[in-house]
Amino acid sequence: MISSFIAEPSFPCVGAKSALNKQRMRFGHYAALCDEAGVVEQCDALHAFSSEFPEPGAIPVSFVATYGALDVNEVDFESLMWRHLQLMHDADSQRFEWDKSVSADPAHKDFSFSIGGRAFFVVGLHPNASRLARRAPLACLVFNFHEQFADLKASGKYGNMQAVIRARDTDLQGSLNPVLARFGDASEARQYSGRAVEEDWVCPFRSVRPFRSFRPFLPSSPSSSTSLSSPGAPEAFELQVETTDVKVLYAMADRVEHAA
Repeated sequence: MISSFIAEPSFPCVGAKSALNKQRMRFGHYAALCDEAGVVEQCDALHAFSSEFPEPGAIPVSFVATYGALDVNEVDFESLMWRHLQLMHDADSQRFEWDKSVSADPAHKDFSFSIGGRAFFVVGLHPNASRLARRAPLACLVFNFHEQFADLKASGKYGNMQAVIRARDTDLQGSLNPVLARFGDASEARQYSGRAVEEDWVCPFRSVRPFRSFRPFLPSSPSSSTSLSSPGAPEAFELQVETTDVKVLYAMADRVEHAA
């Protein structure tokens, strides 16, 4: 059903069409969004998918997760989608850390969703989407390797591909998709659900941020001072600390890592 939807001549995403035609698209069907058993199963499927394509190269590759019957509006789908991604992350974070190449802050322009220590750009589709390109016969989440977008942008090919997709989407809908943004110019979280979110929209997702990846230096006495920073962090985020309170130090260290 989803394959037929993507194969339609009018479907605008040429990347998805390429993945389908070259047999580089994998599928998984789950009972429902936010189903706990399905969440664990989907995480395992994405781990296997990631292992299958350790270096995907330039040809698009995608994992399409479909779900049982769902009849909700765009706002409710967005809420369900982020709750589902939160549950996936909560389960995955027990075994894997966030992909170090991207931000875990959904408000940051370098944010990307991470599963199994690898970043993914997520595309949500459902039957009641306002954009025809997102109006799939089943609710589904498409997981694309973030690195492929980054590689395309670095090679100079991303702009041409995006121009083609935008033109095809405009032909299908009759108007330019307000959700589309240039990769890396704004947080991709704003695009995941397909809804044109408000300017002041705040993503409900929150990452689990284990301290083990960054440990601050603990001063030997209350009067001593130390500077907390992470490699490559902007000077503006260097913090002068005069405390031996471990909880405070860890909280400040998390701010520095978050800022970097």
